[in-house]
Amino acid sequence: MPVTAPAKMVITAYSDPGFSSQVGEPFTVWINPASYTHSTNISYNDRQAQGSSGPSPEFNRVAREEVSFELVFDATGVIPPAQGQSYTNGVADAIAQFTTLAATLNGDIHSPNYLILAWAQLQFQCVLASMNVNYTLFRPDGTPLRAKVAVSFQSYTSETQLAKEENKNSPDMTHLITVQAGDTLPLLCYQVYGDSSYYRGVADFNRLLSFRNVPPGTQLLFPPLSGASA
Repeated sequence: MPVTAPAKMVITAYSDPGFSSQVGEPFTVWINPASYTHSTNISYNDRQAQGSSGPSPEFNRVAREEVSFELVFDATGVIPPAQGQSYTNGVADAIAQFTTLAATLNGDIHSPNYLILAWAQLQFQCVLASMNVNYTLFRPDGTPLRAKVAVSFQSYTSETQLAKEENKNSPDMTHLITVQAGDTLPLLCYQVYGDSSYYRGVADFNRLLSFRNVPPGTQLLFPPLSGASA
């Protein structure tokens, strides 16, 4: 029975924040990371009332996510090089390829490339935040044969995508809401549109016989604001 080789982490670079224009060939790591850290940073405003004994942090925003790990490159012959790479210059060529892809200024966009890390369940849109190379073994002529590269990536979401996410509750979008016990149509209209007076338009849109008695479990469509007011 054939043995399936373990999937390697692949890092793909893009020249646009929408991750549609690929740059060069994807970089396949030589050895998968032994572990990685995925952290989320949440920003708070440090507020403390005068005379109080302690602060009352106020939520500001989910600042960013970070993924960090260590890559190992070994050109001693213990492991085969990744496809398209060789041992000719030890690990120097592979590290240069990774640096060009992830850490070098792309003159077309005046910034380093946008990246996607892909490894099993890890699918991470990001940019490289830091990179530290530690060379640990050399040929007699000084060619590096082994290196550990500590890298940290910061999540990246385009302004367009952020606007879509921040606008997901906009009254200019259609909403599908399941009525809960205690809900009234005017109350739901106020929650969606900020104005309860649209209840008649929503009742007509959903062909309700009465807006006063909408049973729990009923699904109602709240059209864009212009549609609700029509």
